[in-house]
Amino acid sequence: MDKRSHKERYADGLKTRREVLGAEYVDKGMAAVDDFNAPFVDLLNSYCWNDVWNRPGLPRQTRSMLNLAMLSALGRSQELKLHINGALNNGLTKDDIREVFLQVAIYCGVPAAVESFRCAKEVFKDRGI
Repeated sequence: MDKRSHKERYADGLKTRREVLGAEYVDKGMAAVDDFNAPFVDLLNSYCWNDVWNRPGLPRQTRSMLNLAMLSALGRSQELKLHINGALNNGLTKDDIREVFLQVAIYCGVPAAVESFRCAKEVFKDRGI
């Protein structure tokens, strides 16, 4: 268990979130924090992006691969696109991402993989890769 203050965990999580998802995207989201969603953003930054993403047990690339597979399985295209960008930021290659989605085809079904490949192509095009 992380013994640091909540404020430190929040700050470290926000830093990781910005590194993975991109500062521009995260800063835009943070600018939209209000009384309604502030508790959720607090959960994201301190728990998700610090307590889990900053654990030493798995490297960021592995965490990204897991997210790509899980989001594909869940059919969450918008979040998948975000995490395809994050996977690229974490050093995954187009080949790595293709392999994840081929695995998705076998274990989650071809329709899930079709959507995942479509999302990846959009992200690759947007990033010029």
